[in-house]
Amino acid sequence: VKNSKQGVRMIDEADLMEHLREWDGKYGPTYLVLDLLQKVFYTSDAARESFVELCEEEYVQKVTFDSYLYKTVQGNDPMGDLKLGWKTLSSLYKFNNQKTPDPMRTLA
Repeated sequence: VKNSKQGVRMIDEADLMEHLREWDGKYGPTYLVLDLLQKVFYTSDAARESFVELCEEEYVQKVTFDSYLYKTVQGNDPMGDLKLGWKTLSSLYKFNNQKTPDPMRTLA
């Protein structure tokens, strides 16, 4: 609407490219994080189990909620991010090196 001068002018390819640059600058990091999560945690059953385990963490829930709320990737706690990184690696290791799966959890 801005580039069309309230509908008076027809937009062209340059206008669309400008909009895409703004969009990518604003939301690109969010899609990068989502893409990385998919590539890491949706490759095997063990990786999915690791993801489920990580989702139980309060820090993960807070960062996820804040990211949805503010429409941008949150996580401005470097120590929390480091702890999460360590838990991610140890969880992936645990589930990938498990001989038999843990028993199914029951709902309380």
